[in-house]
Amino acid sequence: MDPTRLPFRGSPSRLQFGPMPGPRRPVPASEEQVPSRGLPFSRGPRFDMKGEWTSHQEEKREEEPLSSDHTVASMMQKLGFETKSALFGRGTTLPLGRGVFGRGKPDDDAATPSEVSSAVPLATAVPAPPMSLATRLERPFLGRGSIFGRGEPEPPVVTLRRAFIGRGIAPLSASVSSSLPQLSKPAAQSRELLPTQGAPSSAVTGEVAKREPLLKKGSKGLPRKLAVNLIRIHCQNEAVYQYHVTYSPCVESMNMRFGMLKEHKSVTGDVTAFDGTILYLPVKLEKIVNLACQRKTDGETINLKIQLTKVLEPNSDLCIPFYNVVFRRVMKILDLKLVGRNFYDPTNATVLQQYRLQVWPGYAASIRRTDGGLFLLADVSHKVIRNDSVLDIMQAIFHQGKENFQDECTKQLLGNIIITRYNNRTYRIDDIEWKKCPQDRFTMSDGKSITFLEYYRTNYGITIKEKEQPLLVHRPKAKVGPKGEVLKGEILLLPELSFMTGIPDKMRKDFRAMKDLTQQINLSPEQHHISLMKLLMNINKCEAARNELGRWGLIVDEDIYKTEGRVLPAEKINFRESSFITNQEADWNREIGREISISTIPMNFWVLFYPKRCLDQARELINVLVKIAGPVGMQVGQPACVELKDDRVESYIRSIRTHLGSEGRFQMVVCIITGNRDDLYSAIKKLCCVQSPVPSQVINARTVSQPNRLRSIAQKILLQINCKMGGELWGVDIPLKQLMVIGVDVYHDPSRGMRSVLGFAASMNSTLTRWYSRVVFQLPQQEIMDSLKLCFLSSLQKYYEVNHCLPDKIAVYRDGVSDGQLTTVAEYEVPQLQKCFETFVNYHPRMVVMVVQKRVSTNLYLAEGGRLETPPPGTILDHTVTKRNWIDFYLLAHHVRQGCGIPTHYICVLNTANLSPDHLQRLTYKLCHMYWNWPGTIRVPAPCKYAHKLAFLAGQVLHHEPAMQLCEKLFFL
Repeated sequence: MDPTRLPFRGSPSRLQFGPMPGPRRPVPASEEQVPSRGLPFSRGPRFDMKGEWTSHQEEKREEEPLSSDHTVASMMQKLGFETKSALFGRGTTLPLGRGVFGRGKPDDDAATPSEVSSAVPLATAVPAPPMSLATRLERPFLGRGSIFGRGEPEPPVVTLRRAFIGRGIAPLSASVSSSLPQLSKPAAQSRELLPTQGAPSSAVTGEVAKREPLLKKGSKGLPRKLAVNLIRIHCQNEAVYQYHVTYSPCVESMNMRFGMLKEHKSVTGDVTAFDGTILYLPVKLEKIVNLACQRKTDGETINLKIQLTKVLEPNSDLCIPFYNVVFRRVMKILDLKLVGRNFYDPTNATVLQQYRLQVWPGYAASIRRTDGGLFLLADVSHKVIRNDSVLDIMQAIFHQGKENFQDECTKQLLGNIIITRYNNRTYRIDDIEWKKCPQDRFTMSDGKSITFLEYYRTNYGITIKEKEQPLLVHRPKAKVGPKGEVLKGEILLLPELSFMTGIPDKMRKDFRAMKDLTQQINLSPEQHHISLMKLLMNINKCEAARNELGRWGLIVDEDIYKTEGRVLPAEKINFRESSFITNQEADWNREIGREISISTIPMNFWVLFYPKRCLDQARELINVLVKIAGPVGMQVGQPACVELKDDRVESYIRSIRTHLGSEGRFQMVVCIITGNRDDLYSAIKKLCCVQSPVPSQVINARTVSQPNRLRSIAQKILLQINCKMGGELWGVDIPLKQLMVIGVDVYHDPSRGMRSVLGFAASMNSTLTRWYSRVVFQLPQQEIMDSLKLCFLSSLQKYYEVNHCLPDKIAVYRDGVSDGQLTTVAEYEVPQLQKCFETFVNYHPRMVVMVVQKRVSTNLYLAEGGRLETPPPGTILDHTVTKRNWIDFYLLAHHVRQGCGIPTHYICVLNTANLSPDHLQRLTYKLCHMYWNWPGTIRVPAPCKYAHKLAFLAGQVLHHEPAMQLCEKLFFL
C-alpha cells in the first residue's frame, strides 16, 4: 500500500484498528428481527396514485392502528401519516438556516428500504424506487431542514400522543406551601374549544358544516401593500369523491389490493389515490359498485365492493396530502432532484473552488389550505455540498496524528450529515464500523451473497478505489412491524462515496469566506421573486407538468399573492430620565450610550482574572469601564486584579475558587481568556453558575485588543454586567396592569442522549423589567408538563413574595411547538397549567397562551413602487394566509439588513383574558423591544429569548441546573 495513503486494515507495520472505546450501541442479535433489503418495516395502508403497483420496499413509516371513526385524525392516518411521539421542542437540529449555517438534516424518512443487519448494506446500495404516496405523506411536505439561510430549521410536523404529556400537579415545595394560602377547591375554567369535524355516516355526506370565521384581523397601524411567497391554486373539479373498498374474502397483501384495483381502470379511471382501504377519485361512480377479479396465487375469485362514503370539496383538508404528492411529481417532471425534503438542480450548481464547496439551488414547496383557500407555499432553498468525501477527512485526520486516530475520527465525524451522490440521499453518521470493509460480504434480499465492491460495480458502475476503508453506520429510527414488534436496522455507507454537507467549522470563523458564501445564499426580495417566477414559468410552459396538475383540476397562478397588511405604530422606549420614539429601523444603539438606565447596580466589589500576557488589555479595559460608567448611571470601582501565570483551566479554576472562598462575596467575576477556549469557558461558567454562584463575565482578549473599538465594546460589556447583577436598562409602556409574561423554550442536548432542557423566564413587576428564571432537566421520555408546572408554580410564588399579590393576567409565550402539536397544547397542556391555579384559594386569573414559531417558510415583501423590498419592523399580516382554525398572525418585528423578511408566526391557543387581536399583536410587538442584549427589536418576544438563552447555556455548557441564588438575575446573557 502506498505509505501516503491511510492504512485501514491492520498489519504488524500499520496502525491497528480495534474496537472503539466504550460500549457499542446494541444491534439486533438475530437476523429474524431485522428486515432484509427486500422486506418492509411495516405493512400499513399506503396510497397508490393512478393505480401504480407499489411494493412494500417503498414503505418507510411507522404503522399506527386506524381508528374506527372517520375524524380528520383517523383519516390522516389512513392517508399514510404516522403519529410520532415527540417531546415539545425543536427536535433535531436541522441543516441550514438564514443567518444560522447548519449541517443539514438526515433524510431518515426518505431512505430507501434496504435496511438490514450490520452485515447488509442498505438504502445507499440500491437505486431509489419511485416513492409511494404513503411514504411521501409520512414526511412533512415543507420544512426548513435543508434551506440555507432561514434561521433555525423546522421540526417535522407530527402529532403527539397523550403519553408524552404529563398528568397531575407537581407538588409544591415547602417554601411555596408556607407562604401562600391553603388549597381551595378546583376552579372552573371556561375555554372555548376548537370545533372538530364530525364523524361521517355511512351514507353520502357533504363537507363539514361551514364554521363562523374567527375574529383575528386587527386595525391598528398604517396599511401597506404586501406580497407573500404563496401562489393561489384554483380547483376546477366540482368535488373529490371518497370511497370505501372492501375485499371479500379478505386480502391481506397490500400489493394484491393495489393490483386488483388496477385491473379495473376502465371503471375507476387513470387518476386514483388509494391507500388499500380508502379510495379517492375525481369522478363520481355509482353509490355501490361490485367488481370481481381472480387472485393469481390460487385462482380464487375476489369480490370488490366500492361504496361511496363522502363527497369532499376539492380544497378539503383530506385532499391536501395527495395534492402535495401530485406537486412533487411536477417537480420531478421539471428535472429537479429530491434531496431530503426539497428539490434541487445540481446542473446549475455554483462552485466555490477556493473553499471546496458547491451550492445547489432549489425549492421547498408544499400545498396548504389557509383562510384564503388553497395556496402553494414556495421558497427558495440552497444546499451546500462539500467536495471533500468522508474518506478525505479521515485521511487528513490520520496525517495529523496516528495515536488517537479512531477516537479523533469518532469525535469529528459522528453526528455529521453526509450525502451519497449516487442516489442524492442524506444520512447522519451514527457510528463507524472499523472491523468491516468493502471486501466483506452481505446477503441480498434474494439470498445472494455479494461484496460491497461487487454491489456498487454492478448496480451503479462505481469502482471502489480504497478497498480497506471502514464503513459508516447510519441507524434510522426504529419502526414497528406488522405484529407490533420493534424493528431496527443499520445502513452501511462507504466513506469514499459519502460527501460532507454544511459549512466546515474552520470556514465559519473566516469572515471573508462567509461573506462570499452569503452572497450566494441570502437573496434580496427581488432576487427571491425572480427565482419563484422562474419556477412558475417552468410549470406553466411544461405541458407534462400542466397535465399532471390538471388530472386533479389544479391550476396555479402565474405570480405570487399580493394583499394588504399593516405596520404597527412605533413604540416609545423609556429610560430613567427620558423617553423617545424608535426610528424606522427600530434601533436605539446611539441612545443607549448616553441615556441613564432605569436602575443600575454599583459595581464596587469585583475581581478580574487575566493571564500574564494580557496585562495591558486588562489595564486598558479597567480604565475604559470606569470612564464610560457615568453616562449610563453606573458606579464602577477598582477591581481586585489577579494575574495568572498561564492560561490553563486549572489555573483559572483554582484561583477563582480561592478568591471566592477567602476574600468575601464578590458582586461579579470577570475573566479575560485567550483564543476560542470552549473548555475554559465551560469550566468558568460551571464554577460561577453552579458550584459557587456569582454573576460572571468571560471576555476574549482579542475582543478588547482593538483600540479604535474598545470604547464601544466596553460599553456593551458594562451594560451586560449591569443586567447580570440585577439592573434594568430600558422599558416600554405596558397598559395591562398586574400582568405576568412568561417565556418557555426547550433545548435538546445532543451530547447527553437528547436530554431535554426546559428554559423558563417570567416577569416579576408591572413594567416587565425584573425576571425570574428556572431550568429543569428531563429525560427523553419524561413528560414536559411535570417540569413546566413546577416552574409555573414557583414563578407564581415568587411573584407573590415580590408584589404581595398574585397576577391578574398571565401571558405565556410558548416556543418550540410545531403545527402538529397545537391541538395537544390547547387540549392538554393548557388545562394542566390552569389546574395550577387551584393551588391558591379563590384564584382565577385570566390567561393568554401564544405559540411562537420561528421556523416558518413564509416571506413578506413590501410591494410598493413597482418593486419588492424588505418590509419595515412592525409589519403584520393577519388574514388570508393565516390558519383556518386558529387565531394567528405573522409579525416581522426586527429590521432585516440582508436577505428577505422572514416573520415570526404567532398562534393563540387560549385567550380567557378576552384580548382583542389588536391587543395581542401590540403586546407581542412591545415584548420584542425588551431584550437587553440588543438595543433594538428582535424576532421573538424577550421572555422567549431569555428562556432560550438560559436553556442553551444549561444544556450546552453547564449540563446542570444553575444555583437558585441566581434565579432572579439575568446571569445567562
